[in-house]
Amino acid sequence: MPNNSAVPRVPAFGIIGCGRMAEAMLARLLADGLLPEQVWVSARSPQRQHYLAETYGVKVTTNLEVATAETLLLAVKPQVFADIESELADTPVAQSGGVVLSIMAGIHSGRLRQLFPQRLIFRAMPNTPAQVGAGVIALAGDSVASELEIQKIKNLLGVLGQVVTVSEGQMDAVTALSGSGPAFIALIVEALCDAGVAVGLSRSLTQELVYGTITGTVQLLRERGLHPAQLKDAVTSPAGTTIAGLEVLEVAGVRGTLMQTVKAAYERAQALN
Repeated sequence: MPNNSAVPRVPAFGIIGCGRMAEAMLARLLADGLLPEQVWVSARSPQRQHYLAETYGVKVTTNLEVATAETLLLAVKPQVFADIESELADTPVAQSGGVVLSIMAGIHSGRLRQLFPQRLIFRAMPNTPAQVGAGVIALAGDSVASELEIQKIKNLLGVLGQVVTVSEGQMDAVTALSGSGPAFIALIVEALCDAGVAVGLSRSLTQELVYGTITGTVQLLRERGLHPAQLKDAVTSPAGTTIAGLEVLEVAGVRGTLMQTVKAAYERAQALN
């Protein structure tokens, strides 16, 4: 454990439940200039506690102490949050001011506001590419927060990738699309890689081709401002290879299947509430 004699009485930033996503944010914030002595974190296992203290030089302590932070990141699993509520409810720290930023799926701001009535409440939904700074992060802000306070939270989340502002009512849809989306895309990528092997390419070459094709396609769509249908039509020549493949996709109902996939994830996100 680091020497805690120099840490502030109240940390600038606290993390309850420092899992992979929260750790990615922590690492990038420290690289961006946040000082280790300004950060207190909590973790459930002793091994995780030791790792965080040794790796980042932050203070690892109890949930109750971490919750004194001026800006508190709640990053526990939704099913664990009830334990946090029981631990912090009716304590002085729960009544103090500051900001709460939650990246927990399915926990509405109303529930957070009951626990932290004096704090500004923000909800965010980062996706897994945020671990390498390439995420898209949806942010729902407190209705009484000032532009300066909102911008401060955007800056915190900006180390993870692109921040987009949404209403809280859209959070379940965001969870289904961009939150779960990397898993859906990874499955498609895996299938394309297997297809490359099936037609005689090596696994390494196939991965290079598929990864480059996907990232290049997205970059082209962004930079040219194209609708996906425009790009699809530009690639498709009469009686060519692309239209032969597209016909298979349409007969298999891939378009409708993907839409139903996101809808199923959305319904599940709503059920978690």
